[in-house]
Amino acid sequence: MSERQPRAPAVRGSPDPAPGGTEGLQTPRPNLSVELAGTKMRNPVMPASGTFGFGKELCDLVAPNSLGALVTKGTSLDPWPGNPYPRTVETPAGMLNAIGLQNDGVRSFIEDKLPWLRRFDVPVIVNIIGKTVEEYAEVARILDHADGMAALEINISCPNIKEGGIAFGCSACAAAEVVRAVREATRLPIIPKLSPNVADIVEMAKAVVDAGADALCLINTLLGTAVDPWTRQFKLANITGGLSGPAIKPIALRMVWEVHKADLGVPIIGVGGVMTAADAVEFLLVGATAVQVGTATFVNPCAINGIIAGLVSHLEKMGVADVGELIGAATGP
Repeated sequence: MSERQPRAPAVRGSPDPAPGGTEGLQTPRPNLSVELAGTKMRNPVMPASGTFGFGKELCDLVAPNSLGALVTKGTSLDPWPGNPYPRTVETPAGMLNAIGLQNDGVRSFIEDKLPWLRRFDVPVIVNIIGKTVEEYAEVARILDHADGMAALEINISCPNIKEGGIAFGCSACAAAEVVRAVREATRLPIIPKLSPNVADIVEMAKAVVDAGADALCLINTLLGTAVDPWTRQFKLANITGGLSGPAIKPIALRMVWEVHKADLGVPIIGVGGVMTAADAVEFLLVGATAVQVGTATFVNPCAINGIIAGLVSHLEKMGVADVGELIGAATGP
């Protein structure tokens, strides 16, 4: 794959006004810029962790400089091999994945991937993972000494090996413990990615905000499985996997709305089934400041380009000058 810096794809907007006089003046292009945890983004659209690799994998199709931010694949203290194959399966309205957070470890990220990412004018959010609180904190501490990152996204859906494999994100106390440890280990803004596999998403959100979160990302995948009715075998070697795609969008929208309504004082990134610009607008209307695009990239690797362009078109058609006007603007029927 080419190492050259790709040119940002053209996004249709209004032409420059004609010189000399007002004849031919066009409505200014809507403002898409937002601010998230102290980071200014040119638009509110970014890839979801794990669906965009570390940027190189899709840079010939989606220019990093066109994104609001670039979210990396999960990074652990030591290399993780991932789960055995098969580890992805298509579902009627999305997909299940059990990749197992395969990656080469944080030191490889700093040496081999971060220098390439620094070439671009885009905020880089590094997703971090761990099997113990200490591992999360150590990854954050190591990254804190490297330059070129805007924030850390904390995947708290990892299994806690000290508590029998129960995911950190399923317990408010465990999630808060991880966030608190990461907060003490880094000066970077931190963004916990919340699991939907809980009874009360607002309780989880409050716990991690109280522990030091600067923003929230929700939701992560829902736990599911699939079986072949003819062979009677599970379709995933891991048996269970994370469900993503359009099937989970109503759940994600409801959880973003609930957390936004709780008014915790931090911005929200909405994720779960964003396939089109209209989907992105829905998340903004229920309270998200930004959105992440995941499964759509597997359907169409250039999907994020269309979502950014479609967002401009939507604002123009609705006569909205600034995307911020949409955030939390949903009303009752």
